[in-house]
Amino acid sequence: MRLPDEPDIPAQINIVPMIDVIFAILTFFIMSTLFLTRSQGLPVNLPQATTAKAQPSTQITVTISPQGQIALNRNSIPIEALQGEVRQLIPQNQEALVIVNADAAVDHGQVVAVMDQLRQIPGAKLAIATQRP
Repeated sequence: MRLPDEPDIPAQINIVPMIDVIFAILTFFIMSTLFLTRSQGLPVNLPQATTAKAQPSTQITVTISPQGQIALNRNSIPIEALQGEVRQLIPQNQEALVIVNADAAVDHGQVVAVMDQLRQIPGAKLAIATQRP
């Protein structure tokens, strides 16, 4: 029983559990967006190499289809415009890895022509995509 001169205890809302739930939801969304990245590439039959090493992810991918068509980050492009487009993608005074995805059936001369265009770009480091056998 309460005495009349006793002060009333005000109602309280404890927000600590609510903050914990909000941080848990925030963590879930951050982690889920990290797994939503997609690698860009066209379907090609890559040659196999036992000494293949994993390369860090890159934003610049040059793909040569079995028909000899060239694509830069999934956008078709003529070989004459390749060098200028890649130059625009590489930040000033920085290096960028350019991955060449050439189908195994592509003529060796065309792969060399593409690589020659890319080697003339300052800051471009070349890598040829392969798959392990």
